[in-house]
Amino acid sequence: MLNFKTILKNLGPGLLFASMAIGTSHLVLSTKAGAQYGWLMVIPIILANLLKYPFFEFGVRYTNVTNKTLIEGYLNRGKGYLWFYAAITLVTTFTILAALYTVTAGLFINLFGIGHSSIATVALCLFIIISILLIFGKYRFLEMSLKFVISILFIALLVTTILVLIKGPVTHVPDFKPLPIFNEAGILFLIGLIGWMPTSVETSSWISLWSIEKWKTQNKPSLKESLQEFNIGYSITAILAIFFMIIGWYTLYGTNIQLSNHAVSFADQVVRLFTQHIGAWAYLFIAISAFATMFSTCMTAHDALARVSLDIISLLKPKNKWYTTKTAFAVGVLILTLINFVVIAAFSANMGNLVALATFVSFVVAPIIGYMNLKNVTSTDLNPKFQPGKKLKILTYGGILFLSCFAFYYFYIIIL
Repeated sequence: MLNFKTILKNLGPGLLFASMAIGTSHLVLSTKAGAQYGWLMVIPIILANLLKYPFFEFGVRYTNVTNKTLIEGYLNRGKGYLWFYAAITLVTTFTILAALYTVTAGLFINLFGIGHSSIATVALCLFIIISILLIFGKYRFLEMSLKFVISILFIALLVTTILVLIKGPVTHVPDFKPLPIFNEAGILFLIGLIGWMPTSVETSSWISLWSIEKWKTQNKPSLKESLQEFNIGYSITAILAIFFMIIGWYTLYGTNIQLSNHAVSFADQVVRLFTQHIGAWAYLFIAISAFATMFSTCMTAHDALARVSLDIISLLKPKNKWYTTKTAFAVGVLILTLINFVVIAAFSANMGNLVALATFVSFVVAPIIGYMNLKNVTSTDLNPKFQPGKKLKILTYGGILFLSCFAFYYFYIIIL
């Protein structure tokens, strides 16, 4: 049994994963799940976290045993694996980061009453602040700051959930009729919820990159210690998803209130409804929690995409060592800032279409990435004693089958 001091020392990659995952999938989708469909949504939330667990765990396992990133493992399986993952990362680079900053900027504008400012202007300020923090603060600052943010966020949401539970559920309106789950709209919502809960599968490589970076400043923990640290972060993401679901269920389910499909408007609408249920005094408390959720997600995603992009390029161009330097990381962060600011400024009206493209790609490739991760941890790169056990493999195949069914159905609906 590991002691508390050891656990605290090893906290890092798992918490960064939690911070990255607790974004729109939690703030928007989990809350909306409870608001529209009630307590039954706890089932798909738990199911998604359970069935996707092996894919993310393999990123920690592979890196701890081999001292290589999951992306290096893809190259070891064949260059086609690496090019496939590079294509997915390219789509993510031009869509998800811009979408996250747009939502965060919109939240800041709506929650703190600066409606005269444009989303592009606020997003640019956020880009500059986060770029400075990442370049000069480096990984250590990112880890230390997010330990604080996640702790505050967890406490804030725990308190909010308790207050909501004490207050009790809202009274149903007389003509309230529960929305059907198994019609086309309900199935599409389930696909979105499960697809992004706790996050998209391709981000599994991000954890391995953060692990490598952490070990540059401290001794590498054992596999058992690394997995325990990751399990803490993963458990936090699952618990907070349930917190958001309960809040949506208790404050909105049965009211017949139509929630906006726009992430920014939805978040502002939900925060105001929370305060109507709990009390006006809670507005600032909840608003800061919502903004902190998205700000930390922007920071971790920005950091990870810079590292992933450089890792892919360095593997495709192994003779050029510049891509592994600190200068390259700073340049990578700034290039991502420039690209995504241009996307926000030029394509903000079509941001929904861009995110829909990224969503489509993530759904379709999720079982493929899961299989690639399984190939990595069952290869000769790992001593058999460090490879996943039978139960974890069964769970992995179950997850691949489950996600494949959803991907094919989603593909069928979108294409046909």
